[in-house]
Amino acid sequence: MLLELAIADAYSAELIDCPLEFVVAHNNLDTYGKNGDEGVFPGCYTAITQSNIAIAKMLIPGHPWVKEFLANSLTTTFKQDPRIRYGDELDKLLQQVRDGGELIDKIDPYQNLDDPAVRSMPIGILSTPEEVIKASMTHGAITNNTPDSLYATIAVGLMCHYFIYRLGKKEQLKDFLNIYIVTDWLESGKTPSKNLITTKYAIEAVIKHHSLSQLLQQCVTFSGRSDHISAIAVAAASCSQEYERDLPQCLFDRLENNLYGRDYLTRLEQQLYQNKG
Repeated sequence: MLLELAIADAYSAELIDCPLEFVVAHNNLDTYGKNGDEGVFPGCYTAITQSNIAIAKMLIPGHPWVKEFLANSLTTTFKQDPRIRYGDELDKLLQQVRDGGELIDKIDPYQNLDDPAVRSMPIGILSTPEEVIKASMTHGAITNNTPDSLYATIAVGLMCHYFIYRLGKKEQLKDFLNIYIVTDWLESGKTPSKNLITTKYAIEAVIKHHSLSQLLQQCVTFSGRSDHISAIAVAAASCSQEYERDLPQCLFDRLENNLYGRDYLTRLEQQLYQNKG
């Protein structure tokens, strides 16, 4: 999950602000470094992967799942290796605050535009859907405590749980989600809020495809938060037995491998799965 997530993050980060014509012309999964934008380093992941690392680090030792601990993990993980693309407000706060308690004090979770759904993938490892829901709501409420944001956050966690524990075919994923949350926003023809539509596109793409490569190639062509859609979809699909794990080896080989790079993510994921119920 985490390695595929980082690949989708690094690959989509370079294409998100490009014209669709450029994306289509260069969307062949052969390398990183498509556009050469300043601040986007080829093969380097962004805040998307880093925030999932912060969540995984909370799950592995079984820390108390409370807002203060979660916020502190987000803060310390950022400060040890600052990454871009947290969003203007959250990025500014993470640079200013000393710890998670100060982050909670300063952030307005009812006005912030953060999308906590994009860091919910590791939560799927928890043993039951009820645990996933509770954990998703707790961490989501730190940065965006609005109903739509929480629905999206829960849906992503449940989707990963569904695939990790092999609870059914991907075609029945929406039926599974409907057991636990309101899912009218997943219906065709609906145009939900920004956070919900990001998760909706990710879920629809996961159901449609059978190949990680094809999935990533489609997700980067979406308008809006294509980096979020790509990361959510590829991370979730990588947990599914129905998916062909065919991301090109060059994307693994050229993914950053510094202190918190490829090898670190591999070890972290191994530790995460040791906690599988």
